[in-house]
Amino acid sequence: MRKTKLPSGESIPVLGQGTWYMGDEPRRRAEEIATLRLGLDLGMSLIDTAEMYGDGASEKLVGEAIAGRRDEVFLVSKVLPGNASRSGTIAACERSLKRMGTDRIDLYLLHWRGHTPFAETIAAFEALQDAGKIRHWGVSNMDVDDMREIARASGGDAISTNQVLYNLTRRGIEYDLLPQAQARGLPLMAYSPIEQGRLTEYPEVEEIADKHGVTPAQIALAWVLRQQGVIAIPKASTLSHVQENRAALEVKLTAEDLAELDEVFPPPTGPESLEML
Repeated sequence: MRKTKLPSGESIPVLGQGTWYMGDEPRRRAEEIATLRLGLDLGMSLIDTAEMYGDGASEKLVGEAIAGRRDEVFLVSKVLPGNASRSGTIAACERSLKRMGTDRIDLYLLHWRGHTPFAETIAAFEALQDAGKIRHWGVSNMDVDDMREIARASGGDAISTNQVLYNLTRRGIEYDLLPQAQARGLPLMAYSPIEQGRLTEYPEVEEIADKHGVTPAQIALAWVLRQQGVIAIPKASTLSHVQENRAALEVKLTAEDLAELDEVFPPPTGPESLEML
């Protein structure tokens, strides 16, 4: 498993497991748990969840999946902006820990910007670190100006990541946000790297996939993973799907492939507002 480093120097996998919409359907629970466990077996030890996902259902599913294997996992969760006051963040973290049956979260993120000043949320993160409840903190869905503001806030230099929407159809971050992060040595986490499956429907992606003998989803994922300092967290809810995601790490796109994809999905030529799903 290829890895990248957090600003702390800790190495984490560049390919993890997302859990958005997992845990919502009881009839799929056993397979979803088995899928997450298989992902761990395949080295995809970063698991991303959030209190928002299924109103805690995803965190409960993750907790069941990692039971007995907690030390293998780099666990990521998120606090909603409506809970991001100092006391609210601490209380939300405690609830997440209880749902997941663990004593710590490895990386705790502010899900998106709300009305609470960044400095107040950061102070809560620091208190949680001091208590051993979280190991690192970061943010999600933050644009260039947000990241500059966080850097100026008290304690803001300890940020570990920014999780954002990034895939072939959502390339706006390449103009400014991604270079900003790379210059700081700050890895970005790419959610929805296959655009919730929609990228598999483009004939140009299919053609490149046929050339490599892989699936269109693997091409889309390999394209995200080609970037230095980018972590992809695709969701897989079946055993075959998680194996397909893992195999995307072995796909090597050529300069010709990348040029063809640039024609269909042009890179940004100027600043763009950060997109969200």
